[in-house]
Amino acid sequence: MKKGRLVVVSNRLPVTLCGSPEEPEFKSSPGGLATGLRTYFDHKIQESPDWEGVWLGWTGQEVATDSQPAVEELLCQNHNCIPIHLSREESESFYHGFCNTTLWPLFHYFYVYANFDAAQWAAYVRVNEIFAAQIAKVITEDDTVWIHDYQLMPLPALLRRQFPRLRIGFFLHIPFPAYEIFRILPQGWQRVLMEGVFGADLIGFHTHDYAQNFLRCSLRILGLEHRLGLVQLPARSVKVDTFPMGIDFEHYSKLSGSEGVERERRRLRVSLGDRRIVVSVDRLDYTKGILQRLEAYEQFLAACPELRSEVVLVLVVVPSREGVAEYDRMKASIDQKVGAINGSYGSLAWTPIVYHYRSLDPEQLSAIYSVSDVALVTPLRDGMNLVAKEFLASHNDELGVLVLSTMAGAAAELGEAIIVNPNDRMEVALGIRDALTMPEEAKRKRCRALRRRLGTYNVVRWADDFLEGLSEAIDETCNFERNRIAGGRLDELVAAFATARTRLILTDYDGTLVGFSEDPLQAVPSTRLLEILGRLSSLPETHVALVSGRLRQTLETWLGDLPVGLVAEHGAYIKQVGSDWRLAVDVQAEWKNKLRPVFQHWADRLAGSFVEEKDFSLVWHYRASHPDLGNQRALELVDELTQFTANIEVQILTGNKVVEARSQHINKGLSVREFNGIYQPDFIMAIGDDWTDEDLFRASPPNAWTVKVGTGGSAARFRVKDYTETLQILETLGKIPNPEPLISETISGTADVFPN
Repeated sequence: MKKGRLVVVSNRLPVTLCGSPEEPEFKSSPGGLATGLRTYFDHKIQESPDWEGVWLGWTGQEVATDSQPAVEELLCQNHNCIPIHLSREESESFYHGFCNTTLWPLFHYFYVYANFDAAQWAAYVRVNEIFAAQIAKVITEDDTVWIHDYQLMPLPALLRRQFPRLRIGFFLHIPFPAYEIFRILPQGWQRVLMEGVFGADLIGFHTHDYAQNFLRCSLRILGLEHRLGLVQLPARSVKVDTFPMGIDFEHYSKLSGSEGVERERRRLRVSLGDRRIVVSVDRLDYTKGILQRLEAYEQFLAACPELRSEVVLVLVVVPSREGVAEYDRMKASIDQKVGAINGSYGSLAWTPIVYHYRSLDPEQLSAIYSVSDVALVTPLRDGMNLVAKEFLASHNDELGVLVLSTMAGAAAELGEAIIVNPNDRMEVALGIRDALTMPEEAKRKRCRALRRRLGTYNVVRWADDFLEGLSEAIDETCNFERNRIAGGRLDELVAAFATARTRLILTDYDGTLVGFSEDPLQAVPSTRLLEILGRLSSLPETHVALVSGRLRQTLETWLGDLPVGLVAEHGAYIKQVGSDWRLAVDVQAEWKNKLRPVFQHWADRLAGSFVEEKDFSLVWHYRASHPDLGNQRALELVDELTQFTANIEVQILTGNKVVEARSQHINKGLSVREFNGIYQPDFIMAIGDDWTDEDLFRASPPNAWTVKVGTGGSAARFRVKDYTETLQILETLGKIPNPEPLISETISGTADVFPN
């Protein structure tokens, strides 16, 4: 099996099984995803014959066990596809059930249509597990797996468990809703979906709004914060970014100029006359707003009598989910509205709406696009909407005008269109009027700009950008793994520790030795931690110091009985073993009187937050507060404090759910110089998890074992996943039976590492 393939996974394959499984035949699947990625595969193969890609998904119908080998062979040989087989019951409960009656309406904000059926949810999870099991049989960790859409949200995490180093991308092709909508799902389902998607290295959306909605949900549901779309998990990074999907612009443009399309255009002109044409093409679905569009067109006819007989609306509705009662009622309403409009406004010489309820072949569709003056694309909610882009690509005359819903993802990049709110019938009606009466030069200017953009950012560019973004996201994780203290590097650490003449370990407390707690006073050291510190500090010529932002009274209460050094308030106070606390630097803190009311004001404004006062700092804690509101208030507090402290020697720090103001001359780097001066160690290890520990790392000698807990930028040379790994490493060092230094090696290197 060739290494480094692109493995695309979607609910449906790009071809659909038709006929009987005993005599299988395949036809191209409809939809922008299938069309777009087929184009990408063809392009990559033409560009590089050695390139290899494969597509996994469902065939579209149940295949009997004895017929599966023949279907699989045909798909593999002729279409580069690997089928995933589902029973009729599984596909019914999974796709027609949970996907289409729960996720589809909820994600499109039609939550009143959503059904919350536990059996369908179980089927959804089970089918994702079937996908994961089948994919695991055909991939290696050298492959890149690109998973698509809402049907497969749990799949990335399922694959991650089996292939920890697999390159996984996930792309959502529909809107991701705001938290207020997403939380309508049962809590357990919310977590499975969110945790499932976070199995990917890169999570892609069509628009910035969808990405922000997802990030807000990850904060509220999983407690995961982000920095410019980068989410730090314990052992890896996940990037959340925006990639608006393009189309095969050149294909649609060339098709529009073909002889077959030209013949179809002439036929349409004979049928429709010289009237100006408004086209509407949509699949039958409540999200498309077809009935509301007809009502807006009716208002246009009422408001613009002078244009009535000059215009015809070509309404193409593609059948969807026939036999489903809700969709049957929708079609009946559309049929009734078309009849009412034609009856009220039409005449023997003119029919306001020409209505087609059927699928069209590519040439027919291209002809309708290119012969039409205006495209009316006004969904109530849509992930992207490629019809708008196909219409523009088909207008080689550069005279097509697009009336586009602000609720379509495409509106974010097609700003030269006439943007309308689909819920405002009169606004849409006026949009139709403006499109029809627009001067030719204005039409050409708008259409040319839109076509240029679509030609540049086509579907190949979209896929390449996503896969390049995936590589960049993985680089973040690889950087972590390259520097992680595990395996051979842990052996190196143990050897360096065991052979050193004198050892010094400087470690932060919160987030480094213990996890975070909503109440800081609840983060007491465990029995295991106390034993580890006691064992380490009892080893010959081994010195341990806790370097924390905590109050000295707290450190004394928790750790004062251990033979370890203690550093409080980020270096302000130091206590050597067997000595009393002393002030490390002479600083003043009168500034606290000025800032104390500011801190208290923000604590009063945010439930769950409080102010902690130390001798040389003020700290605002908001871990127990509303996540979104807490982060927003923290930004506002930092902004206000920055203005207040412009002319005083105060540093503003933002940590893990804290904002702290402290005297500028105090930092953890002071403790390195303090303990180094006393012990003159030839082995030093400094460990910390946040940016206050960066002073500790920077003050350490170049070859010290500086260790950052977690991911993110750091001056530290090495990494560990979380505080549990810190404890494991310290526990390992503490169990070294009788460290015996190699005197010749350690003495010869001491002068260079720690110059006097």
